[in-house]
This record gives sequence, C-alpha cells and structure tokens, in this order.
Amino acid sequence: MDTYKVQRRDMEKKAKRLRREGYVTGNLFGRDIEQSIPLQFEVKEAEALRKSKHTQMTLDLEGKKYNVLLKELHFDAAKHQILEMDFQELVKGEVIHATAEVVLENKEAVTEGVLEQLLSEVAYKAKAEDVVEKIEIDCSSLRLGDTVTVADLAITKNKKVEVTTRADQVVVEVIAAKNKVADAEEEEDSTQAAS
Repeated sequence: MDTYKVQRRDMEKKAKRLRREGYVTGNLFGRDIEQSIPLQFEVKEAEALRKSKHTQMTLDLEGKKYNVLLKELHFDAAKHQILEMDFQELVKGEVIHATAEVVLENKEAVTEGVLEQLLSEVAYKAKAEDVVEKIEIDCSSLRLGDTVTVADLAITKNKKVEVTTRADQVVVEVIAAKNKVADAEEEEDSTQAAS
C-alpha cells in the first residue's frame, strides 16, 4: 500500500493562502478519531496520490500511520488544481460505504461495434478489511449487442460485499457504429436534389 506524507493543517492560514503556498488541504476522519483532523500536504504528494488511482492508502501524519480510504477529492478542472481531499480511517470490523472503479481490459479486442462504458464506478458497503478498489471487465469476448450489467460483475458474488448500485444498471455495452460516410452521402444527395 502506498504511503503519503501529510501534516496537521495550520488553521491560522486560510485554504486559499495555503494553496498559493503550494499545499492542498483536507480532512481525516474515522470512528476512532474524536474530531476530524485538518490536513495539509504538498501539491506533489496530492498529485501523486491522485494519479495512483488507488482509493486505499497509508497516510503518514507526523510519524503516525493511518490506513485510509480516499472518500472525496475536489478538483478544479479549469485551474487543473486539487482543492481538497478527505480521508476516512479504515478500522477493522467497521462497515463503510465505498466505490470500486470499473476498469475495462482488452478493449482493442472489440472489433465489431463500439464499446460504450456507462458506469465508471460501483457503490457498495463492506467491512474495512474487505474493501474492493477495482472491478476489471475483460472485453475480449464482447460482441455487437452484448451488455454487461452490475448483476454480471464478480463483486456481486462476493459474500463480504453488499453492492448498493442497482443490479440492472448497464456498465458497458457494444453498440452499432454510426456510418459517417453514408450519412455524408445522403446529405449530399438531398443537397443536389434541392438545387
């Protein structure tokens, strides 16, 4: 599990000022943490954490290690800047609400039709020690007209996990590709007919 260094936030400074100084703010909360701990960490640590795509990690807060789940990430797309990150401490035996990222494997194997992903994550409840980060779907056997719903995913067979996303929700499907050349020719024909 990856470890990231964080510091206790200096509450004398406003979040905007900390961002100008090269920090991202956040909070650490959990069942065994009396009051949430305000955090600050360097932008490069926050960027590394965001790029890792892991939701489960270890935070090193001034020498004390916390196993955590990234619960929320506020990102300003216009400024390409992480504004805030919130973490929940994972306590063995505690049931938590989380999401697992849907990852499509072997997409290039789908040669007929277009692969369309409609769901990028699946919500569930599980004990802290049974957290699922990723759900991988092998697309190599998918053909035109095929659909994969939440009910088809391996996570739904896991007795330690209670999926809260609707079972009938479509995760990925293979749809017919629109023929742009044919559309353009039809348009051309109607233009000629009009003149």
